Amino acid sequence: MKSTFRRLVAVSVGIVAAVALTAGATSAAAAPGGGKGGPHAAPPILTAAGCAALADLTIPAKAIDLPTQGADIETAVWDAAGSYCAVTGWIRAVTAPQDMQFRVNLPASWNGRTLQFGGGGFDGSLVTATGAYTAQPAGTPTALSQGWVTLGSDGGHQGGPGFDGTFQLNEELFLNYGQWSVKKAHDAAAAVIDAAYGVDAQWSYFIGGSQGGHEALDAAARYPKDYDGIVANYPAYNVTMMHVGAVNFRDALQLEGGAGHLNAAETATITNAVYAACDGLDGAADGIVSDVAGCDETFDIQTLACPAGVDPATVDTCLSDVEIEAVVKITTDYDLGIEIEGNSIFAKSALLQGALYQGFAGFGTSAQSQGLQFQVFSATMRYGVAGDPPGFDPYTVDPLDYADRVQEVGEIMDVTDVSLNQFRAHGGKVILTHGTIDDFITPHNTVQYWEALEDEFGKRLDRFAKFYMVPGWGHGQGRFVAQYDALGAIVDWVENGVAPSGLVASDGNAGADRTRPMCEYPAWPQYTGTGSIDDASSFTCVTG
Repeated sequence: MKSTFRRLVAVSVGIVAAVALTAGATSAAAAPGGGKGGPHAAPPILTAAGCAALADLTIPAKAIDLPTQGADIETAVWDAAGSYCAVTGWIRAVTAPQDMQFRVNLPASWNGRTLQFGGGGFDGSLVTATGAYTAQPAGTPTALSQGWVTLGSDGGHQGGPGFDGTFQLNEELFLNYGQWSVKKAHDAAAAVIDAAYGVDAQWSYFIGGSQGGHEALDAAARYPKDYDGIVANYPAYNVTMMHVGAVNFRDALQLEGGAGHLNAAETATITNAVYAACDGLDGAADGIVSDVAGCDETFDIQTLACPAGVDPATVDTCLSDVEIEAVVKITTDYDLGIEIEGNSIFAKSALLQGALYQGFAGFGTSAQSQGLQFQVFSATMRYGVAGDPPGFDPYTVDPLDYADRVQEVGEIMDVTDVSLNQFRAHGGKVILTHGTIDDFITPHNTVQYWEALEDEFGKRLDRFAKFYMVPGWGHGQGRFVAQYDALGAIVDWVENGVAPSGLVASDGNAGADRTRPMCEYPAWPQYTGTGSIDDASSFTCVTG
């Protein structure tokens, strides 16, 4: 397995080096009719007949700057109602047992821009890129309907539902998921675009959340000359650390033979107490904890200890000493003892800052039937790290026994220490977001990434990257489901030099009608004391 990985990486390194030498000339030639400084002289037009002709397109391997055997178009279908051509195709694998599927949507009248959509979870199914992008405001027109070319892929493999990690046994599929699928889909789409319109894209963007946020950062960091702007929402940039480091959750819930496990009712007891203590710290009793630092100072988990004479095993309204120990363990930074891409710290959970840990992200029904954090730990440890050995037991496996392979998997999947400097030098722009109550990818994970960027770039960081922490937003759900005009903001910054300012998020929860200012980290929205608490104008961004 390792020899295949090293051979593929060696091929990739050589290709990427060649791309770096030629990409400047490619980008300069990519904008007919005015170059990067202006729009095409006339919008490129595609007809139904032109769409049908694309069904015969074959893309040579040399058009895709990573190891493939080229690509073939499977279907090219004209959507008369939407006035676009839906093209699906397959990028042929080198040695893997699966090819990679991609999709490109070509509008009849093209505005010269492309928007690549990210995937989610373990990917494994085709992203059609016809609907809303991650966190797009409800009811606003899609990029495709506005004349954008949109594209997506299956992330480099096809997989079963949930977290099916079997693809990790094949290093080519693993590399596709970890970093290659972004580039392969981009290059295949570029060949389709050229065949359809006869011109290249002037501006290329990427938007995604979770694994799609990871892919957005891959786009910027690994392929900096291919993209002009990216939006990474709650990104899984360090997949290996997130999955393997979740051993901390496993061990916390298994304390003293499983006595540390927190059921849904006990978890609700914790979060209800957090909100009771911290909701009003921002001046507005609105079900959102905005002043996270103030909450850390205000709330003490020990206040939930069961009083003398109460058997914790019989009630869910207080916690045993072991359960409190489990909470403290989960909400404390954990040193894995293995450095993955320059970092050994699995960031603490936001459980004591408003994260809900209910439903899909809960702790499961018992210490031997744990929830989402355990599922991803088990999948990556079993397949990607250990190689699916006989008798593998995810409840007892020790990542330290596989330290070398964990580090190698980090090289495949993580973008932790891949610099954004070339992207910055190319003129690229980044919008980064996370929600304060994310109960799958802790917000403190993205804070780690941002602080590393601050260390690397200092005052230069603000010139090309913005980070917004959104109170009440979880992992695509939560008390406040943030929706904001990311596409408008990133386009204005890239193409007009206007940095994002005054961004406002609306709450996408059913029946909600409220907005909040999006504050640049570390600021948070505080109620001014006047006006509706449902209106962003009634809040100001503060750091104190």
